[in-house]
Amino acid sequence: MIKALKVSAIAMALGATAVLMTAQSAQANPVKLNYQEPAQAIIDIVDAAPSPGGSLSPDGDLLLVTGYPALPTIADVAAEQLKLAGRRINPANYTVSQARYISELSLVDVTSGESIAIDGLPTELKALGTSWSPNGNYIAVAQQTTDAVELWLVDVASRSAKKWTSTPLNAVWGPRLEWRHDSSGLYSYTVAEGLQKPKLVSVPTGPVITESSGRNAPARTYQDLLQNKADEALFDYYFTSQIRFFDVDGNAQKVGPQAIYNGVSVAPNDAYLLVSEIKRPYSYAVPHYRFPETTMVWNPAGETVYTVVEQGLADNLPIAFDAVVQGRRSVQWRNDADATLVWAEATDQGDPAVDAKIRDQVFQQAAPFDAAPQKLIELTKRMGRVLAADEQTILVWERWWADRDEKLWLVDGTGERAPQLVWDRSWEDRYNDPGQPFTVQVDGRRLLHVDDGAMLLTGTGASPDGDRPFIDRFDLGSNEAERLWRSEAPYFERPLALIDPDAMTFLTQRESVDDPADFFVRDLDDAELNALTDTPHPMPHTKGITREMISYAREDGLAMSAELYLPAGYDKERDGPLPTMVWAYPREYKSSSAAAQVSGSPYEFVRISYWGPQYLATQGYAVLANATMPIVGEGEARPNDTFIEQLVMNGRAAIKAGVDLGVTDPERVALGGHSYGAFMTANMLAHSDLFTTGIARSGAYNRSLTPFGFQREERTVWDDTDLYIGMSPFFHAHKIDEPLLMIHGSNDNNSGTFPMQSERLYQAIKGLGGTARLVMLPHESHGYRARESVLHMLWEQTRWLDTYLKTDE
Repeated sequence: MIKALKVSAIAMALGATAVLMTAQSAQANPVKLNYQEPAQAIIDIVDAAPSPGGSLSPDGDLLLVTGYPALPTIADVAAEQLKLAGRRINPANYTVSQARYISELSLVDVTSGESIAIDGLPTELKALGTSWSPNGNYIAVAQQTTDAVELWLVDVASRSAKKWTSTPLNAVWGPRLEWRHDSSGLYSYTVAEGLQKPKLVSVPTGPVITESSGRNAPARTYQDLLQNKADEALFDYYFTSQIRFFDVDGNAQKVGPQAIYNGVSVAPNDAYLLVSEIKRPYSYAVPHYRFPETTMVWNPAGETVYTVVEQGLADNLPIAFDAVVQGRRSVQWRNDADATLVWAEATDQGDPAVDAKIRDQVFQQAAPFDAAPQKLIELTKRMGRVLAADEQTILVWERWWADRDEKLWLVDGTGERAPQLVWDRSWEDRYNDPGQPFTVQVDGRRLLHVDDGAMLLTGTGASPDGDRPFIDRFDLGSNEAERLWRSEAPYFERPLALIDPDAMTFLTQRESVDDPADFFVRDLDDAELNALTDTPHPMPHTKGITREMISYAREDGLAMSAELYLPAGYDKERDGPLPTMVWAYPREYKSSSAAAQVSGSPYEFVRISYWGPQYLATQGYAVLANATMPIVGEGEARPNDTFIEQLVMNGRAAIKAGVDLGVTDPERVALGGHSYGAFMTANMLAHSDLFTTGIARSGAYNRSLTPFGFQREERTVWDDTDLYIGMSPFFHAHKIDEPLLMIHGSNDNNSGTFPMQSERLYQAIKGLGGTARLVMLPHESHGYRARESVLHMLWEQTRWLDTYLKTDE
């Protein structure tokens, strides 16, 4: 076994020093290098058109097809942004920073397959979101410009669009387009009026002070928190909005006062609004979603008729994954009723560590909200989704992280029938996942579809042969499923929506190895399939690259898998073993059986990714992509108790799989990953000599900098200091004797992966005489968005691998 480094005063001092150090350039002699570009074959992969999206109209007659642009430029990504309370926004137009947008909109007639253009759309379409009216007559569009977000309206009958209103939307949470169920108009947040923009003050008026009063207030390592009074003022200014109702004729009405709203939903009968408002005091220790919040029921005039819950500042939640606030939470409208609220309340103080037989209670309360709430069900776990077909047919899911268990209950809202257990299963078990139910739109309401006591389910259909999506009829009386349809080779086909339950027609998306995904109408009764779209191959120059799903086992017998990509024209007998890139991301499991399950399909379209390692097949490399990296903790054991040991076994098994197939040269194998995959890569190089080199992007390497848990680890550094030190490659940097390329966005917003993490590991490796290169990408976050950044990343990765893996050619 590989022994974890024991805690020492020196090790802890190193961690404390790293915490206190100001982030600085990691390179002793930093080089100013202009953005570089890789080979043209790789550039063409980056510039290939993204896959289109689709949204079915409520009546199932039309498909709204959405097209997306290629990557933005660095000038777009470098636009001004503010980091406030865990959010990043563009202050110029009140939007989410660096938002992905829709650049093309068109309609397809589901019956005929005819493509229909929409006239009058903005010349430069940059839609942040779209929303069908419940009757299918209109489509709302939130259009982004340089200085505003505009509301546009598509009239489906005339196939034309127009600017709906001149009032700018406030889209700092993303565009909120909440239609009334009668389709007369929608509610949205708009930019507040009359506020004085805070002035930037360069000279402080005093220190920033935070204080602990002796109560437990653990928190994971968050980014972009409020820092001072100036940040509080900016949060007030940009996040305060006015809710307005826009009718389809273009008239606007203010609803309620201006405030910081982060939730608005319309009751199914349109008589009430459920509104959530963030209030002070704010916190410098936790993000906005833990700030005090009041949830209210309004009438359409914006007057409060019922206060559902006033939740205080939640800065002292336990760090366990099933920890929740006390009091009413997850408040929502019951989707089938006129105006009935549903919510959960914890009975264990919201703390998973408290011993309790019942964890959650689920309540409902009907308008006018003057009667006592009615208890629907008691749960031994945490409430998840609630979905109803009618008052006597309500589905309630519950889940628990620690044991990976999920239960589904059939609940009678009248209380006449006791709750019925529909299934009790491990949600890690993909092979036996019964799926999720289809819904239908009835009178503007999205309802669970139930016919003769049965619902229709769809799921991924995971199996040892790969994913094979299905449609099942599930009887809610007997809890038995009947298979109606399953995806068949040589295609991978996913059901997306139920079009017509009487005709048994479904919207699906189908693809094959050589054909990109397109939208189809599948008729189960007549066994017919009609195409709605015809998408050309986005990167024809990659057609010769082969992909194969391979299975293998590590030395303890645990089954593993990966996708093997080989260069076009490669002949094993002629060309021999190749330099190989293994790309992975560790995942924790509670059982070996779940960890061994195969994911993905051999019949999915071979789209060569630039974000993953697949593009390297154009440069003469064998690639093991999505190589499983399971970390298992059976029974009372926790996965991370043997993280390093299992990691090394996984790496050894992946290399052996490639060697046994005759495609991998064991002396020329690289390991790479992003985020937790970067953490994996640094650890593998520190604790084994299996790999020739590594590529680590946007990782975290010193777990003493994330002391209240990381990834899926719920123990703190004070609970198990040896674990934190042993799993931190920073404390083992003296053992990293293979070359390591590190890439990091200088503006990383992910929890725990501060840019300093890469900077400090680079300094450690450099100071200890190791070989490393650190590339900091300006203005980039945890994922990289700018075309220039992505191309440079690919240039760095390819150049690095050519240097260290092709030296024997």
